[in-house]
Amino acid sequence: MPDVLENAIVILERLVSFESISGRPTHGIVGYVQDYLNSHGIESTLSYDEAGERANVFATIGPQIDGGVVLNGHTDVVPVEGQPWSSDPFILTRKGDRFFGRGSVDMKGFLACVLASVPEFKAANLSRPIHIAFSYDEENGGYGMPVLLNSMATKPYRPEVVIIGEPTQMQIVTGHKGGYEMRTEITGAEVHSCDPTKGVSAISAAMKLIAKIEETGARRAANPAANSPYTPPYPTFNVGTIEGGAARNATAGWCHFEWEYRQMPGEDGSKTIAEIEAYAANELLPAMKAVNSRADIQIITEVAVPALDDRNAEVAAAFVSAVTGLNSRGVVSFGTDGGYFSDANYSTVIFGPGDISRAHKADEYIEMDELAAGVGFLAKVAKRLSQ
Repeated sequence: MPDVLENAIVILERLVSFESISGRPTHGIVGYVQDYLNSHGIESTLSYDEAGERANVFATIGPQIDGGVVLNGHTDVVPVEGQPWSSDPFILTRKGDRFFGRGSVDMKGFLACVLASVPEFKAANLSRPIHIAFSYDEENGGYGMPVLLNSMATKPYRPEVVIIGEPTQMQIVTGHKGGYEMRTEITGAEVHSCDPTKGVSAISAAMKLIAKIEETGARRAANPAANSPYTPPYPTFNVGTIEGGAARNATAGWCHFEWEYRQMPGEDGSKTIAEIEAYAANELLPAMKAVNSRADIQIITEVAVPALDDRNAEVAAAFVSAVTGLNSRGVVSFGTDGGYFSDANYSTVIFGPGDISRAHKADEYIEMDELAAGVGFLAKVAKRLSQ
């Protein structure tokens, strides 16, 4: 175990060094993972986005038969711009028993545990396979998952259980909210601000539409789901970025903003999106077009991330319970690639080292004991699959 843990730290240092921000090419980090697997005699396959710039990695250790366990994690991380880091976010920095760096807990720590355990997986007399599936662009909507699932469907065998190693403090999670990742593009008409009535301010339209989104969120928050395990127990909305206009003395000819809507499991989120679209089309656009026919509002669903509910979780949860002795099961409000796997009828749970509260912010870190728990769990998985 100490050798595996030390190897995990070395690998984590390497993984953190790759600035694998969502949406960027993955050649560096994917090449490293593939070379590492090759060095241990493990063949892997890559599945690419349409441009061939980003790739998922899939590999199988053990017999190529139905069943076994998929160990899933994502290689991408969120940006660091504007965050007050105490050290370089892309250099793993150790302070005591904490390892700081972007992605250290979300979720390159788990990836490092998996890769460090590869020699142990190979040495085990596996009767059922262990599959390694690393996906791209989870953080901005799971764009890699449809590509990965299509690639997995071409294999002559089908895994039984998926374990997604997102940070859950090593607690079994069987459900989470979904998410609609949205972009709104508003076209106005620029005129001199001495008489703004002759133009159309795209920013003013955005303000009204954002107010509608906020009002919808407040209305939904006022009607929480009874006895819900989720915190908060209702769908949430967030406007994350906004930009537009050219000058203070001209009406804004354009405005773009990005937002998200996190729906509850079992909820048809498209109805809520349709309500907001109807408000834009019926309440805002007519007055805008009356001034200038070129005015427009485009509400774009960039990706609809499925929620994870527990309808397909039982087999996977029972497997993790058998390995760990844990019986309690919970839910989280953050999203993962779990909904994609579950919707494809893979029994799926979320279970991994670290605390999600440290993710996506400055001085993100994972602790030594958490890495040790990760590699310890994976050793037990290999033992279970060897029986």
